[in-house]
Amino acid sequence: MLKDLAPGVKISISRSISKSFEQYMSRIGWDENKYSLEDFIKEWRQYIITSSSWYSQLSEETKADPVFHEELAAKINETIEKIFNEEPTQEQIEGIEKLQQQHGKEFDYSCKMEAKYIIDSQKC
Repeated sequence: MLKDLAPGVKISISRSISKSFEQYMSRIGWDENKYSLEDFIKEWRQYIITSSSWYSQLSEETKADPVFHEELAAKINETIEKIFNEEPTQEQIEGIEKLQQQHGKEFDYSCKMEAKYIIDSQKC
């Protein structure tokens, strides 16, 4: 079902997952001990209802279809895995190294999105 959607809708779904995941992880300070897939899914559902255009384009039949939900769950897992596997840029690494020197502490990060969070949160 997911594969049958228009390309723009599929891209929008991926973006909504990515955007809401970034917001969720920022809200919990990228603290792995606070992470809850269930909480993230709740926030993502709220995000797609209030902030995404693709959700309103789906029929009620599609929204209620268990197969669609299974495929969507797989897409969420795939997108999150991609996020965690995306290496920080050299610019981010250098920026964090400077921040570590300025603040006299080490920042742990493992992916590009987490590096962005550290840089953004330390600029304040």
